[in-house]
Amino acid sequence: MEASHDTRQRIISAAQELIYARSYNEVGVQEICDHANVKKGSFYHFFPSKRDLALAVLDQSQMYMCDEIINKAFHHDIPPLARIERFFNTLYAFHKQSKEISGRVSGCPFGNLGGEMSTQDEDIRSKVDSILKASEKPFEKALTAAIERGDLQAVDTAATAKAIFAYTEGIMLYAKTSNDPELIHELGKRALQLAVPVNKQ
Repeated sequence: MEASHDTRQRIISAAQELIYARSYNEVGVQEICDHANVKKGSFYHFFPSKRDLALAVLDQSQMYMCDEIINKAFHHDIPPLARIERFFNTLYAFHKQSKEISGRVSGCPFGNLGGEMSTQDEDIRSKVDSILKASEKPFEKALTAAIERGDLQAVDTAATAKAIFAYTEGIMLYAKTSNDPELIHELGKRALQLAVPVNKQ
């Protein structure tokens, strides 16, 4: 008999794949069940609602992003500013491979869901908001380390990290609407310009 954990995980993974490829509102519970090869009864055993499933999908997507992109990019084996550059290279490689498989650039799963649902569901909005804010922290740490090393002039690291991550979200939206992962590669090279202090006259 299949373990309950495996059934729950299949439902989450099916929803993650379908919602990321299309949208939250376009994908129904029955389609998710069919994709996961489970009965609706199993779905509602684990998730009282589709929203509860969406929150679990966000948790899983965050774990994947941390494991496959953030942690690899911001490993301390290279100087801090180079880690930010590596982040964009890693992001580009992910979306390039994704397009080779699916034929499309799907953008940021958090930005996609947040943009679609933030005015419709407070729990989803709050979850996406917390994930995006947490995603700024590795940039802030890298900028702080770069200042300590003398690689960067003093800047407001929290505000600059927020600006770089907001820029990242914009790049992914631009790449999605253009269906062109090369934009991530090209525009990512300019991200560190946001960390250059403004000269006050």
